[in-house]
Amino acid sequence: MIKYPNGSRVKVDKTIDYGRRGMSLEDDLNATNKYYLESDIAAVYKKPTPIQITKVEYKSRATARITEAYFQTPSTTDYNGVYKNLYIDFEAKETQSKTSLVSSMIHPHQLAHMERVIRYGGIAFVIVRFYSLDETYFVFAAKIINYLRSAQRKSIPHAWFVENGILIPYNYLIKVDYLKVIDQLILEGK
Repeated sequence: MIKYPNGSRVKVDKTIDYGRRGMSLEDDLNATNKYYLESDIAAVYKKPTPIQITKVEYKSRATARITEAYFQTPSTTDYNGVYKNLYIDFEAKETQSKTSLVSSMIHPHQLAHMERVIRYGGIAFVIVRFYSLDETYFVFAAKIINYLRSAQRKSIPHAWFVENGILIPYNYLIKVDYLKVIDQLILEGK
């Protein structure tokens, strides 16, 4: 309940919208990629998840509704595109935890895909947001792959991201300016 100075009261809905969990990073990346595209900086797109539609409620074209669908194949990563003649491909993960990212959030088929991207000369990375800490990290896929293949833990500690990742500062105009990290790496010749 919120009480306003004029004496009025408004009931606050405290229900959790589980359908929106993890969407904050995705929304910020989509806004960032839109800015990159509209500013003619890069062409990076969110990949749709491949689904097989099996049932449609079709009373009319305007009210058609998918009522049953299945994932066709496991998806690869969330985003891919081109920047300065470089192919980039990345996965985005968000966690509410202040201490770690659950390892199983990055699936084996995604790791295999990122390994192929690296092998063929592309740049593969993971962007991880610790929502509760308001921190977003850029981590090369090779580092995460090596960690996940050798670690005995079921999670990647926050401290690991601090040590092995690059903190991406929040920017009002460019929400998650990951290309700034890539530019820095290009300048350093890495």
